[in-house]
Amino acid sequence: MAPHRFPIRVYYEDTDAGGVVYYANYLRFAERARTEALRDLGTPHARMQAEHGLIFMVRRVNLDYQAPARLDESLVVETSLLESRGASVELLQRVMRGPTLLVEARVLLACVQEATGKPSRIPPLWRESLQRLAGPAMVGLEEN
Repeated sequence: MAPHRFPIRVYYEDTDAGGVVYYANYLRFAERARTEALRDLGTPHARMQAEHGLIFMVRRVNLDYQAPARLDESLVVETSLLESRGASVELLQRVMRGPTLLVEARVLLACVQEATGKPSRIPPLWRESLQRLAGPAMVGLEEN
């Protein structure tokens, strides 16, 4: 399945005064794409929260801006798995306009207990689902 592809249309509210997507809005695009990727994999955030009392929280994001997106453009956010550990997962998210890379984000998510914020192992069903986002170069998921 890798990568998951999520279409985005650039709306006026996403842009700055010059009609270019405001830099922080790429974080919103990436968040939506991650949410939809989990939903499309059959393991939405809400289910993990309801069944296990666990949530994913962003621990770190590294954005690399390559080119701007503009008002009314059609974009795609590609989400793939880079690495998975016991209580965290690192994703690569690429915002594309056709074949052109606009923004690349490396996102580290921590799996934590909703009630306490303490790290917790990613439940097996979510680990298996996320593995489907692994690119062909990824040799496997660590269980440490």
